[in-house]
Amino acid sequence: MKLSLFNISNFRVDGGAMFGVIPKALWSRQMQSDELNTIELSLTSLVIEAEKRVILVDAGWGDKQDEKFFRHAYLHGGSGLAGGLAECGYRPEDITDVIITHLHADHCGGCFVNAPGGGTVPFFPNAAWHISRAQWEWANESNLREEDAFLPENIRPFGEGGRLNIVEEPGELCPGVSLRICYGHTPGMLIPVIYYRGRTWVYTGDLIPTVAHIPLLWNMAYDLLPLVTIAEKQEILQEALVNDWMLIFQHDPACECCTLTETPKGIRVGRKGRLADFT
Repeated sequence: MKLSLFNISNFRVDGGAMFGVIPKALWSRQMQSDELNTIELSLTSLVIEAEKRVILVDAGWGDKQDEKFFRHAYLHGGSGLAGGLAECGYRPEDITDVIITHLHADHCGGCFVNAPGGGTVPFFPNAAWHISRAQWEWANESNLREEDAFLPENIRPFGEGGRLNIVEEPGELCPGVSLRICYGHTPGMLIPVIYYRGRTWVYTGDLIPTVAHIPLLWNMAYDLLPLVTIAEKQEILQEALVNDWMLIFQHDPACECCTLTETPKGIRVGRKGRLADFT
């Protein structure tokens, strides 16, 4: 097995939205904000090479939308989707599977690109798509709270072409790679769990988007069910602490992964760094 991480792009988002009820006086000690109160995040994707499969986890925003759509995202830096894959030694056609943690635009938009004659085509021509049933049904119904994140041009193509695998239950995708299902951020969010080099690695996605979100109450205002998010975080953090798991962060521009430690204030970050520092 081989694990690789790459940052598709950095972007900016409102700091208050990323930390919900936590006052700026506290979260600003962890994440620096600008004059517009925005903080910088990353779009870090994971590639898992295992059992003759090359599995990508999430594909970023993509570029199907116009300049107006991206005006407040402030996209900058990163290697791009194709560029990041190339840095890891892969081409789009090498990808056999794409795990979509959930169907918000910044996680699935890159899976399809605009075709010259209209419509869209898959960016990964040989890949199967893995999406939970709960998320697929929820996203296709959409709702007022998430309609700006559930874009039809991103979601509709997954149902065409016969390569959509609906994940019904948590469990193993292939040897060494399993999927958990969470419901606090949005119903049916997939959390990949990988057994690699004698250790368990958890790609925390939007459940724990950055190191600063490890404390149980430090959660996003975007979460639909905050109390469920807290319970789901508590379960994973406790398992990770007891079993010495590694956490991999999708949106932290400064830290790819970390261990955990117990403190008088609860579970907190232990050793942190890049994937290469731990492998």
